[in-house]
Amino acid sequence: MKTRFKPKFNIRKGDSVVVIAGDDKDNAKPRTVKKVLVDECKVIVEGVNIITKHTKPSAQNTKGGIIKKEAPIHISNVMLWDSKAKAPSKVKRERENGKTFRVSKKSGEKI
Repeated sequence: MKTRFKPKFNIRKGDSVVVIAGDDKDNAKPRTVKKVLVDECKVIVEGVNIITKHTKPSAQNTKGGIIKKEAPIHISNVMLWDSKAKAPSKVKRERENGKTFRVSKKSGEKI
């Protein structure tokens, strides 16, 4: 994604999110974000979009074989999990004393 300015996302590494679209869609099961790929607008979520990768034997991996790992999914397909409301929620940003923080729109709680 080539843009003039770096995009800002409301999802960060370590957040609990819910997958709202795709094969792994489950609005009731929160999962953890492992990595956010800002340039590609994608996230890697624990246990979602599992792919099988066939690897040849190498110096590090002498056996080779089939490896299962998570592939990135688009950031628009996940929504932040609100633990207080026990539901997915949208996020707004608020400023206080020069610091910006995220607030859940459903419960009004800081994230």
